[in-house]
Amino acid sequence: MTVRIIGATLRDLSYIAANLRPADRDEIDCQLDQWSPALLALTALQGFAYVAELDGNPEAGFGAAEQRGGLWVAWSWGTRRMERCVPGITAHFHAVLGPQVAARGAWRVEAANQLALRWLGRLGAEQRCLLPGYGKNGEDFFLYDWTREGWNHVSVSKTTGTEAAAAGADRAGQGYAGARGGPAG
Repeated sequence: MTVRIIGATLRDLSYIAANLRPADRDEIDCQLDQWSPALLALTALQGFAYVAELDGNPEAGFGAAEQRGGLWVAWSWGTRRMERCVPGITAHFHAVLGPQVAARGAWRVEAANQLALRWLGRLGAEQRCLLPGYGKNGEDFFLYDWTREGWNHVSVSKTTGTEAAAAGADRAGQGYAGARGGPAG
């Protein structure tokens, strides 16, 4: 199996969004009132956007977009085959995406997440706080971030085992470790 990271296109992101793994679909559903694969793909094309292909088929989209001067939001979602792309996504994050965002003057990059908590930690993000009731149905999320002060201290070796952490998001309930999946309270 060959993983290749390429610049995202509307076509590839729309395909991925139309074939999301259930956990990603659930997480997107609780954050957006109404969405479609095409709308999600268009939104993802803001800022830096990439696609991970597995044997020539688009399986995961990921990137980062500036929300306001210096504040960026990182995102990722994919199909059931996304977990096989995680090592390539991780390497691209460190070699390309992180430096691109830093070069654009980012002070802070955030990711509010229920699904990929261990992966974010292995990518060097810090867990900052619980966001009670962040989802539209009261789902709790955790806020992770990278700040300019800490960015240069993340080594690639810290991401060892990342593929196992991301694979856990699809198996054995690992993806919700530490997060409360239901309404706050």
